[in-house]
Amino acid sequence: MSNTSLIGILVMSMLINNVVLSQFLGICPFLGVSKKVETATGMGAAVIFVITLSSIICGVIYTFILHPLGLEYLNTIVFILVIAALVQFVEMFLKKSMPALYSALGVYLPLITTNCAVLGAVLLNVQNNYNIIQGIVNGFATSVGFAVAITILAGLREKMKYNRIPKAVEGFPFTMFISSLMAIAFCGFSGLK
Repeated sequence: MSNTSLIGILVMSMLINNVVLSQFLGICPFLGVSKKVETATGMGAAVIFVITLSSIICGVIYTFILHPLGLEYLNTIVFILVIAALVQFVEMFLKKSMPALYSALGVYLPLITTNCAVLGAVLLNVQNNYNIIQGIVNGFATSVGFAVAITILAGLREKMKYNRIPKAVEGFPFTMFISSLMAIAFCGFSGLK
C-alpha cells in the first residue's frame, strides 16, 4: 500500500465519488438538515465521527472475525449494529455537551443510524477489498465529502432565501435544482482520476 493509493482513495471518495452527489446515498439528511449552515456543519461533524469510527470498528471485525470464520454473510447485520451503537454514543454526547445542536438536529440525528451513506461507506470498504487503513481513509474521505456537500448546500440555501425566486419553484423544488447543479459541478472532479 503506497501513499499514492491512499491519496487516490481520499480524492476519489471525497470529490469524484461523493457519497451524496454522485452515489445519491444519504439524501434524506442532506435535504432535511441543510436549511442552516450551523446545523449542516453539526450534522457533517456527527457523520464524520460515525463513519470514521464505524470504518475502523467494522474493518477490524470483518478482518479478524467475520472473514476468518467464513461469516461474511453477517457483515450487513453486524455493521448496522455497530453503526447504531455509535450513533447512540454521539446522541448522548451531543445531548449532554451541546444541547442547542442536539435540538437543532432533531430527528435527523437518530436517522444517522439508517443513513445509507454510513452503511454504504462501510460496505464499500468490504466490496473494494480495502485493508483497515484504506477503509479508514475511505470512510473519513466519504464522510468529509458528505460534510462538504451538506455545508455548501446549506450556504446556498441561506443565500437564496433573500433572493426573489418564482413562487412555483420556492422551497423543495429550488433545493433540488441547486442540488442537481452541485452534482453536475462535482462531475468536473472526475478529471482528477
